[in-house]
Amino acid sequence: MAEDFSKQNEKSETTKDFDRKIVIEDDRTGLDIKTLKRAFMDNLFYVQARFPAVASKNDYYLALSYTVRDRLLKHWINTARTYFKKRSRTVCYLSAEFLTGPHLGNNLISLGIYDRIQQAVDELGLDLDELLEQEEDPGLGNGGLGRLAACYLDSMATLEVPSIGYGIRYEFGIFDQEFHDGWQVEVTDKWLRLGNPWEIARPEVSFDVKLGGRTEASYDEDGDYRVKWIPDRVVKGIAYDTPILGYKVNTANMLRLWKAEACESFDFQAFNVGDYYGSVHEKMYSENITKVLYPNDEQISGKELRLEQQYFFVSCSLQDMIRIHLQSAEHLDNFHEKYAAQLNDTHPAIAVAELMRLLVDEHGMEWDAAWDITRKTFAYTNHTLLPEALEKWPVGMLSRILPRHMEIIYEINSRFLEQVSDAFPGDMARLARMSMIEETGERYVRMANLACAGSHAVNGVAALHTELLKKYVMRDFYELWPEKFSNKTNGVTPRRWILLSNPGITRLINENIGEGWAKDLYRLKDLEALVGDSEFCEQWQQVKNKNKQNLATYIQTHCNISIDSASMFDVLVKRIHEYKRQHLSLLHIVALYNRIRKDPSMDITPRTFIFGGKAAPGYFMAKLIIKMINSVGDVVNSDPDVAGRLKVVFIPDFNVTLGQRIYPAADLSEQISVAGKEASGTGNMKFAMNGALTIGTLDGANVEIREQVGAENFFLFGLTVDDVHDIKSRGYNPKSYCDNDSELKEAFDTIASGIFSNNDTGLFKPVLDSLLYDDPFMVMADFRSYVECQELVSQAFLDRETWTRMSILNTSRMGKFSSDRSIQDYCRDIWHVDPISIQIKEYRQIDLGKIPSKKSLII
Repeated sequence: MAEDFSKQNEKSETTKDFDRKIVIEDDRTGLDIKTLKRAFMDNLFYVQARFPAVASKNDYYLALSYTVRDRLLKHWINTARTYFKKRSRTVCYLSAEFLTGPHLGNNLISLGIYDRIQQAVDELGLDLDELLEQEEDPGLGNGGLGRLAACYLDSMATLEVPSIGYGIRYEFGIFDQEFHDGWQVEVTDKWLRLGNPWEIARPEVSFDVKLGGRTEASYDEDGDYRVKWIPDRVVKGIAYDTPILGYKVNTANMLRLWKAEACESFDFQAFNVGDYYGSVHEKMYSENITKVLYPNDEQISGKELRLEQQYFFVSCSLQDMIRIHLQSAEHLDNFHEKYAAQLNDTHPAIAVAELMRLLVDEHGMEWDAAWDITRKTFAYTNHTLLPEALEKWPVGMLSRILPRHMEIIYEINSRFLEQVSDAFPGDMARLARMSMIEETGERYVRMANLACAGSHAVNGVAALHTELLKKYVMRDFYELWPEKFSNKTNGVTPRRWILLSNPGITRLINENIGEGWAKDLYRLKDLEALVGDSEFCEQWQQVKNKNKQNLATYIQTHCNISIDSASMFDVLVKRIHEYKRQHLSLLHIVALYNRIRKDPSMDITPRTFIFGGKAAPGYFMAKLIIKMINSVGDVVNSDPDVAGRLKVVFIPDFNVTLGQRIYPAADLSEQISVAGKEASGTGNMKFAMNGALTIGTLDGANVEIREQVGAENFFLFGLTVDDVHDIKSRGYNPKSYCDNDSELKEAFDTIASGIFSNNDTGLFKPVLDSLLYDDPFMVMADFRSYVECQELVSQAFLDRETWTRMSILNTSRMGKFSSDRSIQDYCRDIWHVDPISIQIKEYRQIDLGKIPSKKSLII
């Protein structure tokens, strides 16, 4: 018996030793396949309250997202803890848009667990691609401005730069685009309707935002002049946070968006007397501020709402920055040392006046000290050369909505003009140009002038753009403060736009040069050594062909148009605007169609023209151009004489998700704005990174892309900036180009004949008349050069070996256009912010102990 007990005890001890070696992963952070599957099912059960037999695809998507978010949060918590302890200098990126795109796939890439999740989901009998497609594009932006902001957040996190993105939590995006009889129809973008697992509501982080009313001036007990703002309306801003994870680092920064709510959402008194609408009126009125991205501002009410939106998010953000700063500092004298605040275009420019109000009125600071802090805090990025895009607000409207800010702007302007007058005595015309108040006709507040005066740095977003700013748009400010101006060429994140969008090319690159290029895009230069490797070139072509086949399948499913994936995919996707010249491409299509009609047997390089992009709801001409493209497509695609050699497709509802399909599949990237109008562009970079060749003008970042990839790998056409100015100075006559170019005239006559408009000869007359008698963006002057350049494109495409070589070289030479490089430039030259490495302290229940009983700090 004793012997048996001894053996049993020995076995017991052995079991204990074995047990001590067992490591059981935490379900919220573990990465073992079994752990991931268990966590997924737990989230389906405990968060979604579903079991598989009744779960929807959205339930599965949410369960997976929460599983991934759990693994992300330890990065976020440790990042916040580190920043707080080190009192790190922080970049605050203020932007009215953050076009982030779906989060799930990007977070899988950044965490380095894409393959593990793929395996876990497969073993559960689900399709990861279907779950990824379930996620809505967040309706937080419209175009390049918002997508740039999102790329910069990604790069700041990847480079371990302490940062916060501040913006608006729009309940509805700009709109979903549908086509009815070829016309754009705007449908409400209900992107939040099925839930957003990536955001975390912070109701305890809230601020009152005043609107309207009047001001009262007085002197305090020390004899100092003070102003009190007595508003007639107050709304509350509530924070919603989204973690932004860096690529394969421990840093997870924060995107903080503000939602507007009523201070008192329900009026019992009104309800009790039967005024049921009145009982919730304040709630509806307040929440309108963050209801929709970019309300139509053709009417005064729309303009007022846009101004309220911009001020609302700026005020909340600055109050939040002050709150965070005062948690670890006793005063605001060094506020500018804690924060580097970047104004992403003029939308947040009212921040200059708001910070002055907060410092002077709310915190009792003297004017000169407050102005010094304000200027040292802000930097301003200009994104446009179009005068109409430089925001101006009617003085009467701004005075009515923000009476105190109007007073502050007057005071800033008065002191600023004294400085200008001292620098340029007697130059009254210069004073009038530089004043923050436009005095001709109705008086306006010039927000770009306010941003320039209230910032310590001003930058353009491409080398040409910056030079044109200094030479034309902001020449007066440059001559006053040349040291303020610098160029920071835009960039895009290769994590979303190559790794996530183009897994085939990612694998091929990794197999040949390693994986380091994803964080140092200049390493793609190593691909140049492979352009003579026939096997590698063949594999490159195979990846491109697969991407094209995938896009062709999507087009067949969503547009009901069958296209040949072997044809050249000629792609123009961007916001629809006359200066982007989609109608120039359309005239080329009509010219090609006319050639085929004359000679149906002619030899022509097969092309599929792919368009995408939205027109502003109130922009009639842009919407008519969309109708033209669809109408031309209807005729060309159904003409048996064309025999599939030409196809025209307008894919509706272009967004980030669709971009991830299109950029990797493109053969030719159309970047055809007239020289001197596009600030930079970023689509041009995404196309080239994915191996598309560019046909373009010397506009925006095209200039630098051509310099990097080589003139021989870029199809250049069109007037230069100097050409444009020269022609316009001599008197531009667009009709003369039509009169002297038979093919152009024939294209006009074909459109005017009604062949594309069911014999309605007047339908497209506004577009044709604008081109013939006005043509502000010089479509007519560039047509012949464009068509001739397209002939060179057609010839080059037929030589598959040469085309593939050019494609590889385009990708290999795109290192400059990573947003990582852009952010490094900002950090070095403007923000003066250093990276902070984050060390992960693993969450373990055994370490919890007793929660410290000290004042809670809310980050």
